[in-house]
Order: sequence, then C-alpha cells, then structure tokens
Amino acid sequence: MPDHSHLASPLTLRGHTLRNRIVFGAHTNNMAEQGLPGARTRDYLLERAIGGVGMIVCEPMPVPRTTVLTRGNYLPGTDAVIAPFRKITEPVRAEGAVILQQLYHLGTHGDSDLSFAPHWSPSGRVSYHDSDGSHRMTTAEIAEIIAAHVSAAIRCQKAGFQGVEIWAAYQSLLEQFWTPWSNHRDDDWGGSLANRTRISRRIVEGIRRACGEDFIIGLAVSTSDAYDVTLSVESLAEIVALHDAGGEIDYVTCGHGGYLDFERLMPTFLYGEKLTAPVTEILKGAVRHAKITSEAHIRTPENAEAVIASGQADLVSIVRGQIADPHLARKTAEGRAEDVRGCISCNQMCWGRRSRDYWISCLINPSAGREWEWGGDRFTPAATPRAVLVIGAGPAGLEAARAAAERGHRVEIVEAAPRIGGQFPLAGMQPRRGQVLELLDWYERQFTRLGVRLRLNTFFDEDDIAAHPTQTVVIATGSLPDPAARQRWLPAAQELPGLENGHVWSAEDAMRREARLGDAVIVLDEGGNWRGVGTAWALAEQGHAVTLVTPDALVGKELGRTSADGPARARLAQLGTRMLTEHVITHWHGDGATLRSMLAGQEHRLPASGLVMATTNAAFDPFPERIPGKTLHRIGDCVAPRQAPYAFHEGRKLALAL
Repeated sequence: MPDHSHLASPLTLRGHTLRNRIVFGAHTNNMAEQGLPGARTRDYLLERAIGGVGMIVCEPMPVPRTTVLTRGNYLPGTDAVIAPFRKITEPVRAEGAVILQQLYHLGTHGDSDLSFAPHWSPSGRVSYHDSDGSHRMTTAEIAEIIAAHVSAAIRCQKAGFQGVEIWAAYQSLLEQFWTPWSNHRDDDWGGSLANRTRISRRIVEGIRRACGEDFIIGLAVSTSDAYDVTLSVESLAEIVALHDAGGEIDYVTCGHGGYLDFERLMPTFLYGEKLTAPVTEILKGAVRHAKITSEAHIRTPENAEAVIASGQADLVSIVRGQIADPHLARKTAEGRAEDVRGCISCNQMCWGRRSRDYWISCLINPSAGREWEWGGDRFTPAATPRAVLVIGAGPAGLEAARAAAERGHRVEIVEAAPRIGGQFPLAGMQPRRGQVLELLDWYERQFTRLGVRLRLNTFFDEDDIAAHPTQTVVIATGSLPDPAARQRWLPAAQELPGLENGHVWSAEDAMRREARLGDAVIVLDEGGNWRGVGTAWALAEQGHAVTLVTPDALVGKELGRTSADGPARARLAQLGTRMLTEHVITHWHGDGATLRSMLAGQEHRLPASGLVMATTNAAFDPFPERIPGKTLHRIGDCVAPRQAPYAFHEGRKLALAL
C-alpha cells in the first residue's frame, strides 16, 4: 500500500488545525446567484469537506466594484453576503474542514462588460483580458483599495471564515504594483522594493489589526518564465521574505502562469505535473514563519505526497483533482488511493464552462456543480434493487453501470469491442493524453469492487436482448463516423464529393492505425477540438506530412475554451503541420483535394495520399424503439452524438433514477 503519511499529517495555522495537508484552493466556480452564494455553492464546497479536505479557500471575493469579472462573482462591498456565507461556513466547519475566502483585484485585467467601471492599475497599462486600457490609480484610490480589503476581511470573519487569502498572483493588481514592468510610479507606491510592496504590506497589517491574532492570513503568488518582464523566482522570493518578516502572513500559495501566459494558469495535459514544486522549494528557504503551498498540476495523491515528503512545500493545493473526485482526501486517508477518480487535465467542463461564464462542472464527475440536486458524489441505496443490463461500454454506459451498481443494482455490461471505453481509448492514444486511459483503468477497478459483470467481445442484437432475463435495459451504443463524410459548410452535398475515389478515412480509423494514409495527409477538422487537432498531431509525430484544414477562423477553435488551443497550434507548427483556416473541401480526387476559401471563394488543388475526416458522428442505435417485455433507456451518443461530458452526465442521471 502506498505511503501517504506526510500528506495525511495535520498542520496548525493560528490555532486552527488542518487535519491533513490537502487544500481545495480558490477558484472561480461561478455559482453565485445575483451575487450571493446559494445551495449550489454550499453543497459544492460541503462535498469536499465531507470528502476529507484539510482546508478550503472559497471562491474569490472582488475588492471592490472595479474588479467584477464574471456574472457569478459575489457582491463586493456589502454586508448582504454575510448571512448567506454563514450557511456555507457553518456546515463546512462542522465537517472538519478549515475554510477561508480569497480576496482579489485584477488591476488592469478587468472586464468592463461586467463591472461597467474602468480598470484600475498602478500605471495605466493595457489589459490582457480584453482590449481596454486602464486607469492610473490616485493615492486616494490606493487607500480605497487597502480599506476595501480590510473591510472585506472583516465581513469574512463575521460570515464564519477562519481567514482570508490575499490574491497577488497571475499579474493581478498587487503583483502589478510589485513588478517594475507594470509599476512606473515615482511616488511612495513605486520605485524601490519597499515602495512597490507597500500596498500589499498595508493590506496585511490592516487585516491583522482588524481581525485579530487567531485569523489566518494567506498570500497567493505565482511564477512565470514566459516573458522576461514578469518577476523572476529570485525577485518573488525576496518579496515573499519581505512579507514574511513581520510574522503576519501564515502561508504563501504559489500558482503557475498568469495573464501573459494564460494557458499555463490552469495547465492541461500538455504540461508536466507538479509545476511549481521547484519554486515552492525556493520559497520555503526564504521564509521563517509562513508555510508554503504548492499548486498547479498536483493531480494525484502520489504527486501530493512526493511534494510534501521531499520538503518542497508544506501544503498542496489540489483543485481540479478534487473537482474530479471530491473524496480524494478521505479515500487517501483510508488507504484507498486507487479508488480516486483521477482528473484527466482536459479543462473542458471546469475552465471550459467558466470561460463562457457558466457555473463549472467536470467531464468525468457530472455531480460537480449538481451536488445540491444529486446529493453530492455519493449514492443512496435503491429502494428496490434490480438487475440492469447495459449495452455499450463507452462513457455513458460505463457511468450508468458504475453508478447503478453503487446504488445496489445487479449490473451486467456487454461490449462488442475487446476493451471498454468506446471511442474514448482513441483519445487516450493521442499525444500526452494517457490520463484518459488511466480513467478507463479506474472504471475496471470499480467494476471489480462493485461486482459488475463485464463481458467484452460480446455483440448483442434484438434477439439477444429479448432472450436476456433482465427487464431493465440501458442502450448506450454510442456513435460512428459519418459514412457519407458530409461537411457542415457544404450543406447541399449529401456526401463528400469524390468519396468514391477512396483513401478517405475517419479520425477513428487513423488513431486505430487502420488507415493506409501514405506520406501526405489532409485532416479536415470541423469540430475544432481534440478529435481533429489531436489526430493531426499524432499523424505528424508518426512522420506524415499533415495539412490541417478547417472551416473555422483558427485551428482548435473549441479548444480555446480550455486554454489549450495556443499550445496545440504551437506543437503542430513545430511538427511542420500546414494549417489552412476558413476552407472547405469541394472535391476529393483520390490523390488530392480541391479546397475552396470561404472568404475569397477561390479554389486550389492540394495533393495528398489520404484524407482524414474529423466531422460530426452519426448516432448508432440498431435496436427497435420498443422490445416486448423490456424497459429500454437510451443514453449518450446513440441518442445524439455529442462530446463526452454529456454521455457521463446521462449515465449518472439515469442511474440515480433507477
């Protein structure tokens, strides 16, 4: 059994004992309703407390009105938030977790669409969030910001929070003051290090005076080496040491990336793990009082234990890992780390939903954000356990089978293929996406634990269903590539013109290495997601000369939601991939394609030995609408081809209703 003793050890901050070293760090879950926390927020955080986390840092509170960034932000500068937050802090604390709230101001990187106020900054520099400029703060406005942080901390204390975390990360307002590149002031708030850090030190001093000695104060910082203009690790350590010298800061948490390299801020699988551990090790050497928290891609209990045991940090912040499995801490403490549902670092439903200003969820944990509806990521026994037959072991079928078994049903799942996952394993075969395959291994372990009967290489037809003794049947047969290879932006064509010339393959064919592609390959990507982009990347790594064609204005358009599009395009470019945007294929010739620009209407011919079509799939449901004596339930892509999160969601939702 793996040793997690360092991770499981308690730690005390200002008299508040954390039962372990795991933090559910601050992040924008965007769940507020009219600026106030409600049941969705409460049960989202409470589930992680029930799951055994040591400390929770609640979603950041804007300080003040000039930094509202999302529709789901909390109301700044009002006591109206106190009573609703008490309904959150009290049950969270009752479950044994310490709970803080983060206080933030974005500075120049605001959002005028939501704040209807100018962005404030030290020196009036441009925003990297939108195309606006910012307002150079007056000395009176600096005093207002300091007072607003102190007032917000007092409200937090009244609301039952045991401390606050002051946000100075990701090139936020306070880091903008710290950084010579963004602070050109020649008054008491710029120039020397003492002047540049004066605003944050005044905030810390004010909160300590107002909230007392038993109130935890944390400081959030970040590291980035994408541009020379940001703080170096040495400069960051000097700033942290300066704040630590007075003994008022209790911990410093270090994230990764920022507004100049946003793709690193919530790193997808394109990046390595334990990204800030080398930096937090340096920060630990710079402080005498504060504890150090390492963030950014500390995905698993094993990673977390390694960081703590090696002395690189005192605490670890695992956010997406505990969105994916809110019981990560408890399972680890109970010696069941193998039962932790590991985050696959896709960002699709956490940051992917937040980036569109929705409340967040999770691709592989559909209960995230729905804890208040579904009773958390836990299961109540079914009133009448029954036999359940699931046909198809793709995402929808897997989750339906697992969740039904968790509720006490007797589950059998049949799959025509030799392995589980449907098309999901093909995603796991794309570069750097092995975490998908780890998830499928997790499902197999859960089936063993729950007694689910899994039958692979087993094709069922209508007669097989009719002859099976089980009445409740779940059809989850998924989808298949469109055999006509139709394109969305050639709406009049009922199939790809020239399809009969051969050498046309699906992305699935290519990833299974069943396609005989030759040297030069065109990948048509209509989805703007990993199905096309990841396949092109895989083929380029295999040595093919790849041209990626898309009707979108940029390659990987849908990946923009997850902040993975830029790094993906960079990798394609490094591999020599040619990228043609806003084009369609008007004819396939068997040895090349005629492409048409959607902008100018001009056509040209591009030689190629193979064509890979990453277009929308077609539902695969070979069964009649009704089968006598059976209760049929259809879920996932066999109903309508969609992305994976909706399949997992429908599998869980059905199981809860059985």
